[in-house]
Amino acid sequence: MKRGFFISLLILAGFTSLSAAEQPVIELKNKSTFDMENGSRNPFWPIGWKPAAKIANGADHGGTDLPATVFVVSTITVEPTGRFAIINGKTMTEGQQFGLQMGTQTYQITVKKIEDGRVILGRRDQEILVPLRRK
Repeated sequence: MKRGFFISLLILAGFTSLSAAEQPVIELKNKSTFDMENGSRNPFWPIGWKPAAKIANGADHGGTDLPATVFVVSTITVEPTGRFAIINGKTMTEGQQFGLQMGTQTYQITVKKIEDGRVILGRRDQEILVPLRRK
């Protein structure tokens, strides 16, 4: 019984190797391409989805200094594993950058340091000290 099984297995393996060698190679006549025009919507985006605005290097055009009142620090967590703060409703860590949009202008802000009771933000050469809002 075992001997018959092994012989049939060898014969089957021989036929499959012969049939694999006889298959023709498929050659492509026309290669598919996809070209998108500038400013057109990417067809692979979900319906109704819009990309987030990109902040260009020159988007922060001077202007006046930002007051600390435009930022709301609601929570600060100081742990050995890291420091976190919730600024304007978003969780931030030290060194993280984010954009603040006021009117038509977008300001590039960096979280410089998170301390107990306050956060130090930076915009160019301006340092903004934002205290923890306590109710």
